Amino acid sequence: MRKLRIFLLFVLCAATTAIAGEIFGTIEDGGKPLPAGTKVAITAGENTYGGETDKFGAYRVVVTDKGKCTLTVIYKDQKPAASIFSYDKSTRYDWTVESVDGKLTLKRK
Repeated sequence: MRKLRIFLLFVLCAATTAIAGEIFGTIEDGGKPLPAGTKVAITAGENTYGGETDKFGAYRVVVTDKGKCTLTVIYKDQKPAASIFSYDKSTRYDWTVESVDGKLTLKRK
C-alpha cells in the first residue's frame, strides 16, 4: 500500500511538471552578458510571468500558457520586446540587445 501511495505521488508530480513550458536562454549587449538581476517578463494573454538574468546573462521563466507571447527585458530604463512562442516543452531563445537611433531592440541570435 505504501509503494502505491509513493507511486501515485510521483505520477501526480510528473503530471504537473509536464503541464508547464519553460522558456530560457541568454541575453547579451555588445557581446557581454546583461548584468545579474536584469528583469525579464513574458506576457501570454492576460498573464505575465517574471524572471531575472544571472551573472552569465541567462534567464529561465516557466510559462503555463501556450501560444504567442511577448518577451520584455527591462534594461537601461527601456523595455525592448520581441514576440516568442510558448510550447509544452522547453524552448530556448538567445538574444542580443542592439541600439537603433537611441532605442534598444532585441535581436534573436
